[in-house]
Amino acid sequence: MAEPLILHIETATDICSVSLSENDQLLSLAESGPERSHATLLSTYIRRVCDESGKEFKQLDAISVSKGPGSYTGLRIGVSTAKGLAYALEIPLLATGTLDHMAYGARNHPGIRRLMDEYTDLLLCPMIDARRMEVYSALYTPDGSMTGKVSAVIVERDSYSQTLEKYHVCFFGNGAEKCRNVLDHPHAHFMDGIHPSAAHMVIPGLNRYRERQFEDVAYFEPYYLKEFVATRPRKKI
Repeated sequence: MAEPLILHIETATDICSVSLSENDQLLSLAESGPERSHATLLSTYIRRVCDESGKEFKQLDAISVSKGPGSYTGLRIGVSTAKGLAYALEIPLLATGTLDHMAYGARNHPGIRRLMDEYTDLLLCPMIDARRMEVYSALYTPDGSMTGKVSAVIVERDSYSQTLEKYHVCFFGNGAEKCRNVLDHPHAHFMDGIHPSAAHMVIPGLNRYRERQFEDVAYFEPYYLKEFVATRPRKKI
């Protein structure tokens, strides 16, 4: 099988991230800070990773997109862009779970590798902020296998108590910081500096391409997990 050239798009949180890979090698990555300007940055980043790699759109073999859960607006922008490119170029659309590739990428973080060496019972828990004290999360073994299901959790002191009695758990992602003072347990570990990144989508996207796990471009929708609820801004006093 030829080495596929895949464009990866990650917009599930306030980080806009785009990468280009050939087979299992990352060729280029463009990534923003938490600026929430996906609509402005996305097309620029797509062009940038192609230009930096010396590749053209017509050479792409597939488009890979982060499917959620996450920000309703961010997911909608990323998925609509990915679908448009896949349709226009007549190439497959691939979708990876946002928490899945967060867990996969976290394994290479130095701090988490240290915890993996120290605790044989370690579980990974990527968390995406879902506003207030709610997070989207799931539990994974260090090899990237999910041990339960993706869920929306209102974080309270005993939210993960049963799991923490049996395992050491490393919490990370933009939802983990607000949980640091709530999940007060000796088996709870927190790691900063890990966010959803298109760089982490390379291997999961490649695996889906090889297994021909293609999405229907016409009907594919993001995995929002919860319905979008519009709120009115508070009136100034």
